[in-house]
Amino acid sequence: MATAAEDPPGLQDHSGTVHGHLWRRLSSFRDSAGARRQAFPDGPGMPQANKKTIGHRGIDPTGETTYKKTTSSALKGAIQLGITHTVGSLSQKPERDVLLQDFEVVESIFFPSEGSNLTPAHHYGDFRFKTYAPIAFRYFREMFGIRPDDYMYSLCNEELIELSSSGASGSLFYVSRDDEFIIKTVQHKEAEFLQKLLPGYFMNLNQNKRTLLPKFYGLYCVQSGGKNIRIVVMNNLLPSAVKMHQKYDLKGSTYKRRASSKERSKAVPTFKDLDFIQEMPDSLIMDGETYNAVCKTIQRDCLLLQSFKIMDYSLLVGVHNVNQASVDAGAVSVDQARPQVQKPLYCTALEAIQSEPTRMGSLDMEDKTGGIPAKNSTGERLLVYIGIIDILQSYRLAKKLEHSWKALVHDGDTVSVHRPSFYAERFQKFMCNTVFKKNAAKTSPTKKRRAVGHIPLRKVPIFLSQASSDSRSDAEVESGVQPGRPDLLPKALSNTSNFEKGTEHTVSISLENTASLQQEAASLDHSKAQLEPLEESLGAISLSDVVPQMNTCSV
Repeated sequence: MATAAEDPPGLQDHSGTVHGHLWRRLSSFRDSAGARRQAFPDGPGMPQANKKTIGHRGIDPTGETTYKKTTSSALKGAIQLGITHTVGSLSQKPERDVLLQDFEVVESIFFPSEGSNLTPAHHYGDFRFKTYAPIAFRYFREMFGIRPDDYMYSLCNEELIELSSSGASGSLFYVSRDDEFIIKTVQHKEAEFLQKLLPGYFMNLNQNKRTLLPKFYGLYCVQSGGKNIRIVVMNNLLPSAVKMHQKYDLKGSTYKRRASSKERSKAVPTFKDLDFIQEMPDSLIMDGETYNAVCKTIQRDCLLLQSFKIMDYSLLVGVHNVNQASVDAGAVSVDQARPQVQKPLYCTALEAIQSEPTRMGSLDMEDKTGGIPAKNSTGERLLVYIGIIDILQSYRLAKKLEHSWKALVHDGDTVSVHRPSFYAERFQKFMCNTVFKKNAAKTSPTKKRRAVGHIPLRKVPIFLSQASSDSRSDAEVESGVQPGRPDLLPKALSNTSNFEKGTEHTVSISLENTASLQQEAASLDHSKAQLEPLEESLGAISLSDVVPQMNTCSV
């Protein structure tokens, strides 16, 4: 049992009460696991009866999951011991700006089974725990509002939950008890690529915190028995407290993109592109603002992935049917007894898209679960959870050869592996044209009535134009100028009983004055200028009756 002197640095202060509690919790996990076996192999003495191996993942004779011949219980215990120590040690380092060399730092601590001055005793076997870029990842966690105590409490206070679905890669997945974090084992090439990606990832997060890309909170390595088990801590896309009625892993390709019969036999299988096209031909329907926000976010994320030469990523889609859940009565349940810690910022699908969450419409559970509101073709209400996954696949030589080989036997544009620029364009088109669609808004009767006001005035009946002429201003009436009629003279001239009586006054009007009058009248409302002549009702004299006689006038 660890003593106070054996606690890591930083565990003696006020925050150390939380850390000390975590050490005691881990000790109880250690005792229960250690009573069964010495889980970390020290050499060839490990039983060779592993079965059902997928990649590095297997099953030992007792039925427990193993990864690189290390039992899952031992791996979980080592992860929790290592994270508790590294986060506690990091709290003693002063906060500062992230420097370029911080992305290349690797810290290492040895955990002997008998314990040391810095580490507690345990029954998992000797192992070494490595932390990659601790300062940089601390900055990432701070950007998303994750406090060190909350981070440790979520991951280390209770035993991690192993997820049954491992995927084709054979990776192990764990989720924290509070449903906030996912821990995934990654291959050496993926971990190495993430290290190289960190400076660009850092730059992108500073510009764009609303993203569907994975949010990386830590990169670690458990080293024992000559094996390196690399793990990454990320945000959880599909909350386990919400029942997913459908799940899809979508790439935008169609070559062999259908769930296997083994996958379909699961309670909630993860379907693929061809399954989605068959089961949801009318897509997931969203309102205009939500649809635009989703497509804008996907476009920005794909542009970034393309710049890093990343391809073969997927959009993970979880669909919760609100109508069906209400019928099932209690399909959505949140453990109220679970201690509530601060939730990371922008960790839900609704927060991740490029729009303000408060303007997304209202569903009963929207604020609690962060699902994006949508509907299916039958009008049922849905909550959609989305995120881009598997972004640690770069277009290396092996992927280029894979694409060339598949292109020989099938249409090269339909296979999942493709050059990054083509992959990004195909991915966007499939998501925004096939997976998601904008709800076609119908024109309301109010809008139709308003549209009448935009009809050109020349098509308005005569009685409307007469009413318009009656409502002209008193100034226009007094001046005698007919608004919108540049071909009419002032009305005062029409009141003379005999045109010849005013000939001398009329013919003295010069052509320049006539042009000035036309320009002044033409500056009035253009819409009224399109009305049909109303000479008889207005009692005005047309210029066509006057101008020909002006030819005999001496100007």
